Amino acid sequence: MIEEIRKKYNSAFTTGKYESFLKELDGYTYYPADFRVCETPLFLSDSMRDKLTGACNDIVNQLQTEEFKIQSSSAIPLGLEVPNEDGHTTFLQIDFAICKDTNGEYYPQLIELQGFPSLYAFQYFLPRIIKNNFDIPEGFTPYFSGYNDDSYVKLLNKVIIGDSDPENVILLEIHPAAQKTRIDFASTEELTKVKTVCISKIKKRGSKLFYTEDGREIPIERIYNRVIYDELKRKNIEYNFRFTEELDLKWVGHPNWFFKISKYTLPFLRSPYVPQSYMLSDITEYPADLENYVLKPLFSFAGLGVNVDVTKEVLDSITDRGNYILQRKIEYAPLIETPDEKSRVEIRMMYLWDEKPELVNNLVRTSKGKMMGVDFNKNKVWVGSSCAFHR
Repeated sequence: MIEEIRKKYNSAFTTGKYESFLKELDGYTYYPADFRVCETPLFLSDSMRDKLTGACNDIVNQLQTEEFKIQSSSAIPLGLEVPNEDGHTTFLQIDFAICKDTNGEYYPQLIELQGFPSLYAFQYFLPRIIKNNFDIPEGFTPYFSGYNDDSYVKLLNKVIIGDSDPENVILLEIHPAAQKTRIDFASTEELTKVKTVCISKIKKRGSKLFYTEDGREIPIERIYNRVIYDELKRKNIEYNFRFTEELDLKWVGHPNWFFKISKYTLPFLRSPYVPQSYMLSDITEYPADLENYVLKPLFSFAGLGVNVDVTKEVLDSITDRGNYILQRKIEYAPLIETPDEKSRVEIRMMYLWDEKPELVNNLVRTSKGKMMGVDFNKNKVWVGSSCAFHR
């Protein structure tokens, strides 16, 4: 988005540099990147940086109102409420598409948001490795709110570990070695010394949970929770405790926020940065221009179940209408100049919420297909995961 930097970057790019970058990326920890990493980062102009932070502030302010507390109180499906909920989410992700208006100006539009962790540790290592292999302008950073490498890692440790010994804190996941984001689990261990544990390996005695390491049974005081309920349900995983019971531990972040800050939230937000959204169960008459809407299940992840070709017949066939939203389509702008066609961009603004919500980092996804994601970008280059640098 800064033309002179883009031209300089592209002219200096070589396949050899990219291969060296991937080799370093796949070798810095014990798991490789199991998803495509883009050939280029995004360079944010001052104007787009300010629009993105302004959009985030607008949304975050609404998430702290009494009105939101009331609206989100019914977000958790019956029987899934976890005790001892925190007063706010610990992790917040706000995803924006970069669009273009009729005057040719770029602007952000909200795609979705989540009160659930993202790749916080991987996004520490990725920009560092990009800088090791490509020429990034002096003074450009992936961080916000004045953070740098050291202060970011310090805050991440404070949020995840708190006052506990790292040995008594775990990253909880479903079959972690099989997850596409497993490089982030390894990265988290590099930064925090917190072990990754499969939910099926947890033991329970009374209200306490334990995991086993080198033949020792270790009590768990804090859980950095990466378990997604939708996946837990789909895979019918067996495990030895219930999320909904009173447990003698601290959830980081608390599972209730996965539901409370999610696509469920979208219809309640009011902002020029938020496209019109409706709970499907609230619609008595479909919009006349259904081709301009996308149908999304509330609590699925990674684009599962999203329908971009909405028709009356599709909507009429849905029986659990309370589990879907209808959102006005957003047209991603062709943005990043590449050797063939331009890439479209989605940027995730990443918050950590300790004493207050702080925008700390970002994640970028680029695409040339109908949607973001591997299935829509097969055999394409200059697409995939990256980050944005800004002044």
